[in-house]
Amino acid sequence: MTGHDRPVMIYDGDCDFCRSWIARWQALSGDRIDYAAFQHVAERFPQISADEFRREVKLVEPDGTVYGGAAAVYRALRDVPGRGWLERAYQRVPGFALLSDLAYRWIADHRPLLSRVTLRLWGGAPNDSTYHLARSYFLRGLGVVYLFAFVSLLVQMPGLIGRQGILPAAEFIEAVRDHLGPSGFWRLPTLCWWASGDGFLSALAWIGVVAAALLIAGVLPRMVLAVLWIAYLSLVNVSQDFLGFQWDALLLEAGFLAILVAPRSGFMRAGLDPAPSRITFWLLHWLLFRLMFLSGITKLTYNDPTWLNLSALEYHYQTQPLPTWIGWYAHQLPGWFQRLSVAVMFIIELLLPFHVFGPRRMKQIAFTGFVLLQALIAATGNYAFFNLLTVVLCIPLLDDRALGRLTATSTQQRLATAPPMVSFAARWRRITLGPVFAVIFIASTLEGIEEIFGRGSLPRVAEAALAPLRPFRSINGYGLFRVMTTGRPEIVLQGSRDGLHWQAYEFRWKPGDVRRRPGFVEPHQPRLDWQMWFAALRAPNHPPWFVRFVRRVLDGSPDVLHLLGTNPFPDSPPQYLRAQLYQYRFTTIEERRKTGEWWHRERIGDYLPVVSLRGR
Repeated sequence: MTGHDRPVMIYDGDCDFCRSWIARWQALSGDRIDYAAFQHVAERFPQISADEFRREVKLVEPDGTVYGGAAAVYRALRDVPGRGWLERAYQRVPGFALLSDLAYRWIADHRPLLSRVTLRLWGGAPNDSTYHLARSYFLRGLGVVYLFAFVSLLVQMPGLIGRQGILPAAEFIEAVRDHLGPSGFWRLPTLCWWASGDGFLSALAWIGVVAAALLIAGVLPRMVLAVLWIAYLSLVNVSQDFLGFQWDALLLEAGFLAILVAPRSGFMRAGLDPAPSRITFWLLHWLLFRLMFLSGITKLTYNDPTWLNLSALEYHYQTQPLPTWIGWYAHQLPGWFQRLSVAVMFIIELLLPFHVFGPRRMKQIAFTGFVLLQALIAATGNYAFFNLLTVVLCIPLLDDRALGRLTATSTQQRLATAPPMVSFAARWRRITLGPVFAVIFIASTLEGIEEIFGRGSLPRVAEAALAPLRPFRSINGYGLFRVMTTGRPEIVLQGSRDGLHWQAYEFRWKPGDVRRRPGFVEPHQPRLDWQMWFAALRAPNHPPWFVRFVRRVLDGSPDVLHLLGTNPFPDSPPQYLRAQLYQYRFTTIEERRKTGEWWHRERIGDYLPVVSLRGR
């Protein structure tokens, strides 16, 4: 029977599961198809019995052709961008129709159970999620992270890479130019090839500060993000040891993907800009997955015994680079609690990442677990902007339904009428974003494999393919805390005018005075303090930058001395310097009650023997 000008999808109106999924299909197909419960229209289609309607959905074409079950579903979705391949596969791929029909029959026979599953996973109708608010909050949050990163660099850069700093950028650029010649730019992409003086370095940082403020305000987001990425890459690539941390790479990768996610509008407003595409948002989810999963799996593949026997947190709080006073208290917790905490961490890092690709409720569970873990890490240690950046990367897990309650009524009204997320399969996206997606996905997968199995585990052809991308530091592998340090050596720098009486230099944040309470410094990162932690672990060897650092202190470089907490020789630099190595550990509750000390230390020996400048 005909009499209608559009296909009609007919379903069981008494079935909660059917109503939920019909709502999703209706949102996808729009007005191309009519939907009706058979209880209301059965008399129009006498050729179909009530039992058939209850057994499976039916799609009736205007010419009277009837499709049922999986064929009806695929037929209804054939004109939906990104889903038309289902009907083609059903018709042409051997075995696909059989498997589809079997799957549909199993689902139809278990609808009450699957209705409860749908409610648990989607929180109601399994409609496609939209991410207008998530994109806006993510990009503005990334602007906050960039702001902290550039401001933190501004106050340290002269002492780190300025002309009177420890590792001058100008000297580094000249050395690379002499060694690599014209090809140097592609091996070390940075704007500092054109200028590398202190003024230009500061200008780059100030450009980053201004651009970050514009991004927070939502002004010209795509252009501003490109400026931020170029400026930060330029500074990272000339800062050598001081900007080589995993969160520097993570910020560059997140910043690059943000350029793809950002709207092209002049001012960002959720609900008014075109919806973000599936492919770019999927890449953000993929980055978060890799960050968390690789951080968990590498703890196992690197065979560190403290992770394998769950004892790592019995060492972590006191051996991490810059502990906090909360970390002191966490260290005092009993061993069973520390082991339980490690087990929970493995659940968060190894299982929850797979929720990133799941339905709405699974994404929300992943969001909660990840944010809780980052909050605990931030409370017990100082990891610069890493924890904040990771939380920002979690924002795209929340769709407009989850975030909408946090917004004003006017924004909620805009979201209600905003178009859904643009489909993965739009033609222009296949042409423009498709190749970019392929490169990022393949390269990041290879980087992840190498993180899991170690350097040199990739075939030579894969290493050759990754080589041109690595200088841009925007497709990376991650593996935080994969090996736990079980001891805490600390370098104590001392100066003397006569070689007999020695006074210690205090750093701003790293442990020194045993009575000084560990403090909070994040999201700022005192990068010299961090490098001193790494240098102590390399004893008795010391990195080349440490020798440069000692030379600057003997020279009395104001920029370098500004990086320190105290200078016991304010009038003129000392004649001699030496570095002593101590073993530090947190005091026990009883020891602190008696002495007031947060640390206990014992001298190990010399890290650097007595040195002085010739001619002085």
